[in-house]
Amino acid sequence: MQTVYTLSTLEQDLKPDESVKFLKKHFDQSKELFLYTTYFLTEVAGYAEKDAYIRSGKHLPTKEDLNVNTKIAGNELLWKIREDSSYQHELGRAKPERRIDKELVRKIYQQLMESTEYKQYISAQERDSKQEKAILEFIFDDLLLPNEVFVSHMEESFMNWDDDADMIIQLMHGLLQKPTAINFAEVISPDKWEFAKTLITTVLEKKDHLETFIVPKLKNWDAERIAALDMIIMRMGVAEFLYFETIPPKVTINEYIDIAKEYSTQQSGQFVNGILDNIHKELAQQGQLHKTDFKKTKLNPAPENYRGGQAG
Repeated sequence: MQTVYTLSTLEQDLKPDESVKFLKKHFDQSKELFLYTTYFLTEVAGYAEKDAYIRSGKHLPTKEDLNVNTKIAGNELLWKIREDSSYQHELGRAKPERRIDKELVRKIYQQLMESTEYKQYISAQERDSKQEKAILEFIFDDLLLPNEVFVSHMEESFMNWDDDADMIIQLMHGLLQKPTAINFAEVISPDKWEFAKTLITTVLEKKDHLETFIVPKLKNWDAERIAALDMIIMRMGVAEFLYFETIPPKVTINEYIDIAKEYSTQQSGQFVNGILDNIHKELAQQGQLHKTDFKKTKLNPAPENYRGGQAG
């Protein structure tokens, strides 16, 4: 949706493959954001070692300075992420350390040290997989996301933070749940990428045809006065009705209602719902819907597999 809207604002005509290039650029920006968010989290968790080194190097270190607990720096989940080959490769390519706010990392680590959750974590002698995950989730969910300075840092560093934040949060939770399932070089899976490419080319190439289903349903609305995003969202919905046989219409309608509410006007959710629902009923009555039960298809491309967040 974001890519189609961006392309709609361009004055020049696009070559056939340029829309896909724009889409890939959006996904690449999301990948960079995910990588950096992961890196920031690992830097906060791993700061214990740096803190211990700095404090032990004081001219007159105290007993406390010489006994900094570095348990979290050896967090097993943390090291599964750090040692992942795709993560290491992407770090070498993107070099996120060049944009890291070291002072912010230090301040968040200090907040971590003062928390009850951290004190309980380091007090346990044994390592427990649930506790290893819980402390990293605590850093992300309770220390990073609510931190206005951190959010401002992300907004200043990544122009796509506002649009992609929800998706990044989902990816981070997935990473902490099962780090080995994430490929940092390929955040969006091949089947999702194929779906995205097909959807954007269909929406753009069949723009006029898709609008022939929408415009008659506008009644007293002037098509040119409809919010640009609403029209794009409805075109995408109709495209899924007509050309994506494994996506149930209800899934399509609900998805675009949510997107309309999130990105367009306050009334857009209800408006989009009404138009798409009417078009769906008409297509069904005319026998123009050719949907296949995704559970019976060979590739089993379940609708949720297509929905990798709202990036792109």
